[in-house]
Amino acid sequence: MLKKHFATKNSKSLKLGSKIMVPSLDFPRWWGKESTSRGNPVVVTMENRNYSVLEINGPDEVFRPVDKDRGKNAKQFTWVLLLKAHKAIGFVSWIGNIVWSLFVSIKKRLIFGTLETEKSGKGRILYRVIVVFLVMALAFLAFELMAHLKGWHLHIPQSLEIRGWLHSVYFSWLEFRAGYIAPAIQGLTNFCVALFLIQSADRMLLCLGCFWIKFKKIKPKLKEVPLKSDDLEGPGCNYPKVLVQIPMCNEREVYEQSISAVCQLDWPKERLLIQVLDDSDDESIQWLIKGEVSKWNQRGVNIIYRHRLVRTGYKAGNLKSAMNCDYVKDYEFVAIFDADFQPSPDYLKLTVPHFKDNPELGLVQARWCFVNTDENLLTRLQNINLCFHFEVEQQVNGVFLNFFGFNGTAGVWRIKALEESGGWLERTTVEDMDIAVRAHLCGWKFIFLNDVKVLCELPESYEAYKKQQHRWHSGPMHLFRLCLPAIIRSKMKFWKKANLILLFFLLRKLILPFYSFTLFCIILPLTMFVPEAELSMWVICYVPVFMSFMNILPSLRSFPFIVPYLLFENTMSVTKFNAMVSGLFKLGSSYEWVVTKKAGRSSEPDLLELEERETKAMIHPQLYRGTSDSGLSELSKLKEQQEAAPKPPHVKKLNKIYKKELALAFLLLTAAVRSLLSAQGVHFYFLLFQGVSFLLVGLDLIGEQMS
Repeated sequence: MLKKHFATKNSKSLKLGSKIMVPSLDFPRWWGKESTSRGNPVVVTMENRNYSVLEINGPDEVFRPVDKDRGKNAKQFTWVLLLKAHKAIGFVSWIGNIVWSLFVSIKKRLIFGTLETEKSGKGRILYRVIVVFLVMALAFLAFELMAHLKGWHLHIPQSLEIRGWLHSVYFSWLEFRAGYIAPAIQGLTNFCVALFLIQSADRMLLCLGCFWIKFKKIKPKLKEVPLKSDDLEGPGCNYPKVLVQIPMCNEREVYEQSISAVCQLDWPKERLLIQVLDDSDDESIQWLIKGEVSKWNQRGVNIIYRHRLVRTGYKAGNLKSAMNCDYVKDYEFVAIFDADFQPSPDYLKLTVPHFKDNPELGLVQARWCFVNTDENLLTRLQNINLCFHFEVEQQVNGVFLNFFGFNGTAGVWRIKALEESGGWLERTTVEDMDIAVRAHLCGWKFIFLNDVKVLCELPESYEAYKKQQHRWHSGPMHLFRLCLPAIIRSKMKFWKKANLILLFFLLRKLILPFYSFTLFCIILPLTMFVPEAELSMWVICYVPVFMSFMNILPSLRSFPFIVPYLLFENTMSVTKFNAMVSGLFKLGSSYEWVVTKKAGRSSEPDLLELEERETKAMIHPQLYRGTSDSGLSELSKLKEQQEAAPKPPHVKKLNKIYKKELALAFLLLTAAVRSLLSAQGVHFYFLLFQGVSFLLVGLDLIGEQMS
């Protein structure tokens, strides 16, 4: 009755078409319900297609929820399709915009970029070698594509059926490749893989040592209570006299914050002397630094300004000149801070007490922390490397060996240790590592304080970072040549000599850049064109990913960047390899020192704290001695001279195009295309992503641009 009533009521707007249907066996409905529907269903056909079709099978069917997939007409279905198509088109357009933006950036780089100038013959030779490999790869790729299209299957067949001279040349090439080229490449591959495994084992041992330190909570402990304010009373004052040195050269961006941080060290004023060692050749910067020194001098800080007339020896020459002053003999310790370092006020109280009752201790090194870690991708990747260096390498070597490489800053030296080790020498660009090795040969011990952190700044441009890495990797090899005879003749124990030669220099400074560049940038592309020489998937995938994971453990916040970190480290292997060879063979660029460009950034809490302290200093001038009207007038004159000095012209930020990186990018991308013919999936993706990373770095699309 319900069905008939429904059909009669809507007969004016609907065209009723009913037919008797045989009851169907609806097993799903039987499974879910005990009762079945009675009667025959009515099929309603509508003239107006804007309405939905509703099929009623029983008196209670109207009051039951309708399935989501039912009740949709053709118009609604069309709208759904249009929405899905709109989303798909939006995604495609988003990808297209990214590709187009990348293409525009590359075009601008190629038009307005300046080519990198190679000062050393080694850099030009390496570039030419890469170009030769690239030309050969392109020729081999064209040859293999031709053979693939002709169906020669890229291997030597069982039955040699020569089909012309080109076929004969191809078979001769395959025989020559399999008999002569492949064995040589395979031998070099096995050698590099062995070095890779040795270096990975060393990295694993360092990580295990770090885990043991964390598990046992091992850290350098003070034998006595740290220094207190009561120690100032009486003739036997427990505060030793400390000399603080700030070497700098044209540090316009950071001189003010570094001087300000050092002048606020919590240490008795009469037992602290600060030397600002300015090697700037720009007179305007010299006036600025003099004004800052004069300002703090008027506030009662014992600070002096030194400028060399003969600027030789870079930083080592600057420090050596300062240590030759007559008044230095009255001081027992010297703390060194580069121009971008900002120590906390309690730095000396946390480091100097470790020397007490420990006459064999020559160096106390603090850890670096960075104010601009999240500035860009380049700074994030640098943070991963440096966190591993301090957390694992420096800490493990300090706990188990009492020796590590001095980081050149944020450290306190016993002046006696410097003098007995020969003082600062100008023979290399890594004067910090040089003095550390010589002090170790003399029997002095080192302590690394992982809990004491000093703020500093990371290079934000690839050009500055590349120059820094070149100095850090060419200097150790140059130093190794000079120190090897002294290490062999020293009276140290044999295992200490082995650690210094095999691990400290060879494995971590020579082998690492050698196999990284040779294996992943040269051998891997060659194996695509010489498939008889195999490079296993675990070598290019599993082990590097695992070691990258181990490197990133000290900075777990950077875990999302593990893949860019792996690719970027392989990209930097070109610079490190070039620097290593330059230092090892004493080429022109091995003694090249370029001051790392800085932006002068400070963290927000440090700026607020600094402003609060300076405000208190101005409100309570009695806390500082030596303030006088004549001093203030002299300071005002200096400020007037600074304002009258001509300002440097605005320099437009430019980018450089790095030829070696670009040539390697095209080589890797060519090898990626060749890998498609062999259906090598993992090899293809690795070559593709590595080639793209070389392309981005070669066009200076990572980090900030340089002024």
